[in-house]
Amino acid sequence: MTSSLPAVDTRARSGGGPQAVLLDMDGTLVDTEGFWWDAEVEVFGALGHDLADEHRQVVVGGPMTRSAGYLIEVTGADITMDELRVLLNAGFLRRLDRGVPLMPGARRLLTELAAHGVPTALVSASHRVVIDRMLASLGAEHFALTVAGDELERTKPHPDPYLTAARGLGAAPERCVAVEDTATGVASAEAAGCRVVAVPSVAPIPAVAGRTVVDSLEKVDLALLRSVVAAPLPPSSAARPGRDVSHLGNGVTAD
Repeated sequence: MTSSLPAVDTRARSGGGPQAVLLDMDGTLVDTEGFWWDAEVEVFGALGHDLADEHRQVVVGGPMTRSAGYLIEVTGADITMDELRVLLNAGFLRRLDRGVPLMPGARRLLTELAAHGVPTALVSASHRVVIDRMLASLGAEHFALTVAGDELERTKPHPDPYLTAARGLGAAPERCVAVEDTATGVASAEAAGCRVVAVPSVAPIPAVAGRTVVDSLEKVDLALLRSVVAAPLPPSSAARPGRDVSHLGNGVTAD
């Protein structure tokens, strides 16, 4: 289940800024996208399969079920999905035990949002056990709500994680700003109707109407987030919560 903290009523605080800020975790706040890839390379290497770097572009930012399924399919590895999940989570957690590096600008952004009373949620495709471990480094006090990938029937790129976070904070999706580092996460947030700031980590993300792309989290501050919410939505991307993204299956190549 998602955080049991009571919903925060942000509707009365419409003003000119975001009703809520919804933050991705891996690759956005913490420099851990490489941890997942290293764990995948390690596990498949032990199974006798070398992972080509081209596969990294496919699995980055995606939910474990999709990434694991894709890697089993392309390698033909003799392992079940459940067995692979256990090994990947264990390998990732071992790397976390060595220290969790925050992305440049992450601590400042979280502090600024807290200082101005902006409701903030952590929205991740990672499992709850991973999120809870990360919160020790990020500071659980910075988040009114956390959403984990294994607590929803559908995770990114579907809109469910961001719709769940917005609803839990009592915010309208179109008045929320999501900060993401992968195309999979961007697709999820945009499908939910959120405004998006993309900070690409591994694969490039194109700038399109209604989407702000910056090259570092250090460039993301409350002034930028306010400007993103204030900008009119282009007609082609007016908020449409629940938009179908089923076409973004295992074939996503830049997530």
